Amino acid sequence: MTFEEIVNYRRSIRYYKDIPIDSEKVKRCVELATLAPNSSNMQLWEFYHIAAPEVIQQLSVACLNQQAASTAQQMLVFVTRQDLFRQRAKKILELETQNIIRNSPKEKQESRIKQRKLYYGRAMPFLYSRFFGIMGIIRVIFVNLVGLFRPIVYQVSESDMRVVVHKTCALAAQTFMLAMASEGYDTCPMEGFDSRKVKRILKLPYEAEVNMVISCGIRDKQGVWGDRIRIPFDEVYKRI
Repeated sequence: MTFEEIVNYRRSIRYYKDIPIDSEKVKRCVELATLAPNSSNMQLWEFYHIAAPEVIQQLSVACLNQQAASTAQQMLVFVTRQDLFRQRAKKILELETQNIIRNSPKEKQESRIKQRKLYYGRAMPFLYSRFFGIMGIIRVIFVNLVGLFRPIVYQVSESDMRVVVHKTCALAAQTFMLAMASEGYDTCPMEGFDSRKVKRILKLPYEAEVNMVISCGIRDKQGVWGDRIRIPFDEVYKRI
């Protein structure tokens, strides 16, 4: 399919056929999801691929027994891991350093590596750290002072950074669903779920947050609820 055909094919499917899907193809779609754009390339996410029927049944209950969950052949749970910011920043710095050595002119390598060390060694830990809202208040005061002299990002509170991490994870989720559509598989993103139950089922740590649960399978004709309806394009498209 062309990209336009993939986008038009993808629908939120509420009922799946009782036909198995290939776990390796689903895994490949998750791999493609990791290529989604994400803030500062921090990749503060994890992807839980559930193929075990007994766990799917448990997740179905946690998803309020929606048919999109109870008829699913497999499930993906997209999880944000802001708590891993130090480990991820360290790893990205290592990879960026290798990237610079491989691809940058020798005379620019030292300055670029120094830049990355400052960014991932200091800026990212400062932005993503949390401490009962206090770190966010410190960041807000800081950017408001700097903003008196030059343009700056003001959304740096602890709740703002939580939004950033969830937006990043949602981009990966959308990439995954489009990849699944290209395989002829179907999905349904679900936000109606008991997050505490989902976290218990997957044994997630307290700091992890469930971004989205996506059911997977092959659509049954009753799984598509009519035509796709959208607000008129002229109401949402603003050209300046």
